[in-house]
Amino acid sequence: MAAPASGHGKTTVATGLMAALAAAGHVVSGHKVGPDYIDPGYHSLATGRPGRNLDPHLVGEERLAPLLKHGARLDRRPRPGATAAMADVAVIEGVMGLYDGQIGGDGFASTAHVAAATRSPVVLVVDISSASRTIGALVHGIASFDPAVRIAGVILNKSGSPRHADEVRRSIEPLGLPVLGVLSRDDGIVAPSRHLGLVPAQERDEAAQALDRLAAQVADRIDLDTVVEIARSAPDLDTPAWDPADHVTPVEGAPVVAVAGGRAFTFTYAETTELLEAAGCRVEVFDPLTATELPAGTRALYLGGGFPEVHAAGLTGNTALREQLRQAVADGVPTVAECAGLLYLCRSVDDVPMIGALDAEAVMSPRLTLAYRTGIAGHDTLLTRAGERVTAHEFHRTHVEPVHGEVPAWIDRGSSIGFASPTLHASYLHTHWAGAPRLAQRLADAAAASPVAAGAARVASTAVVTEHTPPVERPGGPGLGWHGDAELDDGLVDLAVNVTDEPQPAWLTHALTDAMARVGGYPDPRAAEKAVARRHGRSPAEVLATSGAAEAFTLVARARPWRHPVVVHPQFTEPEVALAAAGHAVHRVVTRPEDGFRLDPEAVPGEADLVVVGNPTNPTSVLHPVTDLRRLLRPGRVVVVDEAFMDAVPGERASLTGVPMPGLVVLRSLTKLWGLPGIRAGYVVGDGEVVAELRRQQPPWSVSTPALAVLVATTSDEAVAEAERRARLVTTQRAILVDGLAELGVPVAGPATASFVLARPGEGTHARLRAAGFAVRRADTFPGLDDSWVRIAVRRPTTTRSLLAAWRGMLR
Repeated sequence: MAAPASGHGKTTVATGLMAALAAAGHVVSGHKVGPDYIDPGYHSLATGRPGRNLDPHLVGEERLAPLLKHGARLDRRPRPGATAAMADVAVIEGVMGLYDGQIGGDGFASTAHVAAATRSPVVLVVDISSASRTIGALVHGIASFDPAVRIAGVILNKSGSPRHADEVRRSIEPLGLPVLGVLSRDDGIVAPSRHLGLVPAQERDEAAQALDRLAAQVADRIDLDTVVEIARSAPDLDTPAWDPADHVTPVEGAPVVAVAGGRAFTFTYAETTELLEAAGCRVEVFDPLTATELPAGTRALYLGGGFPEVHAAGLTGNTALREQLRQAVADGVPTVAECAGLLYLCRSVDDVPMIGALDAEAVMSPRLTLAYRTGIAGHDTLLTRAGERVTAHEFHRTHVEPVHGEVPAWIDRGSSIGFASPTLHASYLHTHWAGAPRLAQRLADAAAASPVAAGAARVASTAVVTEHTPPVERPGGPGLGWHGDAELDDGLVDLAVNVTDEPQPAWLTHALTDAMARVGGYPDPRAAEKAVARRHGRSPAEVLATSGAAEAFTLVARARPWRHPVVVHPQFTEPEVALAAAGHAVHRVVTRPEDGFRLDPEAVPGEADLVVVGNPTNPTSVLHPVTDLRRLLRPGRVVVVDEAFMDAVPGERASLTGVPMPGLVVLRSLTKLWGLPGIRAGYVVGDGEVVAELRRQQPPWSVSTPALAVLVATTSDEAVAEAERRARLVTTQRAILVDGLAELGVPVAGPATASFVLARPGEGTHARLRAAGFAVRRADTFPGLDDSWVRIAVRRPTTTRSLLAAWRGMLR
């Protein structure tokens, strides 16, 4: 599958064709010309088999046909003497324009080069959106340019109308090339892009559904039978299939090589792990976003490419794994890192903390680096011997400073790049180990000889589960019913109540005033629920207006006869109060300060049928990654995420309000950011079936007309813009508070993300601040905390500085 140039829809059509052929009952193997990692991910989704790359620069021209046959084998390791079963059809997606290859290489590594080397006929995909008869001249020129390349058919893409397509078809007929099909414009089947190209299929939850639509469209509009006939016209390849076992020698002991995977690390060639396995290693894939520890017995690490800059927050939040990886590298566990792996090993990426195994910083750059390279080894290292050359490619939009360590990984065009040692090899260069299998052998040898096993000492659990709830103390006492407003007294400066001190917007005041004119009638929530649904891209049936989050927790508690409800602590205590009042025995998962109050989803008992967690959590101000929250979901379980303070997070990153998933419901409160504690306004959005159960528990007219007016008003474009401004203001004001506490030597849980912080100044501080005229929230009423902690609301700089000055005086 080729095209005159990039942008003609080659990837879309090729992937759709693979999926359509597979749906028609063919066994399909997908391949990609060039070093690209992302397109093979879509090929794999379409075919159900690993996507493969065919790149003459990376592996050598002589290996193209053997690697094609290897990728098409159904049995990766057939019995000796047996004939390997093969896929029915191999589809090779080209790169750039058909004849475009390595710069200065006269078409070397082009699609035409690979087509000739593999003796494959070419189907040309042409974007006809901006021309008609001229397409015939274009196809004629391409088909006659190189006699070694056989153009066997044409697919017309992005047709404007049947009349337009017919005119293009007539211009091609004199060439004797069949038009295999016509596709019209359909932006809904185009994969989304980001700063390095397409978003990997592994990161697109809707990718499978989009591919199904594309496959159906291709099957309807492209002549699949003729495509298969063209494929059958390719002559046989008389070369044996590539076999990784022919290029490495197995080591003893089956050492574990931990390979980074998941959404942040999607760039690894299939042949890399196959070579390691053939070399006697046991490859274990782990996800740095979600894994709490390395695979047991890990003796080597392979951190490939991907997008750590996109998933930086999730990576940095996984503190336990980051520390284990840092220690593993420091202990000399053999480690290979390419591009994204290099960034992950740095101290930070755009000031977001990473592993810190390398004394280097990474930052995003406006310049894209994309080129083939040849790396020369200047020293003996983990992977290389001095003077060796390895072909590679470079593909990134970040910059690392310094660019190399005392021993660089490579010398490229006279410049030293990367970091290396006898146990480490890290650089921006991507290598394809089928072209240099000695690299796999050396990592396997190092793993087998490594005296250090990373992860042998298992990391302590990040949470403790208790099997019952202690007696609930009712409001008025220092128990679970104690709230911030109970801290207030005349003459005290309020840093205890999590309600903004910003003035009320004029448009909100007007909405409330207008609502008061309608209080003579019963409240009707339908308009408000429709407004909230539009705000989050949901159906009104998935939204329930509530009298604040507190009512929502009561509805949840009464909705079902929960057998094993779990509340993640420390957090807002109202969910546990509501559950206990409804007669449920609550089980607690208590996160720990030494883990940054980060939730480990595995600590939640498998039998839990209800899980309640705050995000950002009150009182810790910790924002849990979306990946961790999604891991809580399972059939038969309801997960309630309290996002009462999500509107204080710029961009509402990690919000789940727009993510329809079975069993997931999100609670929102509008009283904090808008300064409306006296008007109980909130809502639930989520699984329509669960929302319907909550609706059945709700008394009639429980949400007042003014509260419903607040729901409508705060969903407008003006309100969303103002909420973002306030969230950024909270970020600035919180930094002043956190920095001031740091100067006082007071540790803060974090990184804090909400409109409050949890600080640990020591026992008695709450009472001493109160005596000095400042009300902060006592923390010993939150399960998992004691009197050494206090929660402090973010306020204007003048108020914060008054607090800090008084605190400094107390310390003196």
